[in-house]
Parts: sequence; C-alpha cells; structure tokens
Amino acid sequence: MSRLDEVAERDGWRCWLCDQPVDPNMSVNDPRGPSVDSITTKSRVKKGPMPPERLAHRACNTNKGATAPVVPWPDHLYLADPAPIMATVEQLRRKKGRAVVGRLSSNEDAEAAASWLNDRLTRLVPDDSLRTSIDQGGGQYLLVLHT
Repeated sequence: MSRLDEVAERDGWRCWLCDQPVDPNMSVNDPRGPSVDSITTKSRVKKGPMPPERLAHRACNTNKGATAPVVPWPDHLYLADPAPIMATVEQLRRKKGRAVVGRLSSNEDAEAAASWLNDRLTRLVPDDSLRTSIDQGGGQYLLVLHT
C-alpha cells in the first residue's frame, strides 16, 4: 500500500481543506485528483513535531501554498458573525483558551452547527483536543470553540 493510499484510507478519501470526496481513481495530475499534504513550513519545523500528513485534492493543496487555506462554513448553517475556522483553530492551538465562532438564533441551529464543526475538526486537526460548547444569553446561542 502506498503512502497516498494509507493517508487517504485514514482520512476516508475526503479532502481536509474543502471537505469534499476525493476520487481514488482520478489521476494524481488532475486538479481534483488525490495528493498528500505534508504541512511542512519553515515555522512548523522550528515548532517541534509535525502534524500528520493529510489528504487533499491536488488543486486544494497547490492553492494552499499560494494563499492561506480557508475552510468555509456550509450554507445550511445560519450563523451570524461566523469566525474564520482555520485562523481560530491556529490561534487556539497557539494560545489555548476559548473563542466564539458564531451566533445562532435557536438551540437547534446551535446544536447542528456544533455537530458539524466537531465532525469537521476531526478531519481538520485530528491530533488535537478542540471541542465545542453552546452558551445561551441575550436571546441568542453562542457557539464556542475550546482547547
């Protein structure tokens, strides 16, 4: 089994950046084809142990090198003031603590958003212990991400 196959099987053949399926039969040279993101940067090397390699579409992996990766919130979640997921995760990994990632109008919407974010975080940062909670106050529900 190749390294690509090992990483892809572990990640369930889903791109860690866009969270879309990766076709195992697609050419690795195709923009939608599979690639292994080793997440190696000069600043990462200086900080110690490297995070595990992750599966990404070739285009997602290539674009990540030119611009900071953005993990979008899905359209079916109705968040007010949604925080950028990648920036918030990186901040919490460096500084620990908690951060409000969005406001929602009902507990049901907050539960759905928390469930989606928890699931997404298992692929985004599988080696981390980030968790979500919902705080109620002022007629709204705050989705909070904790270390």
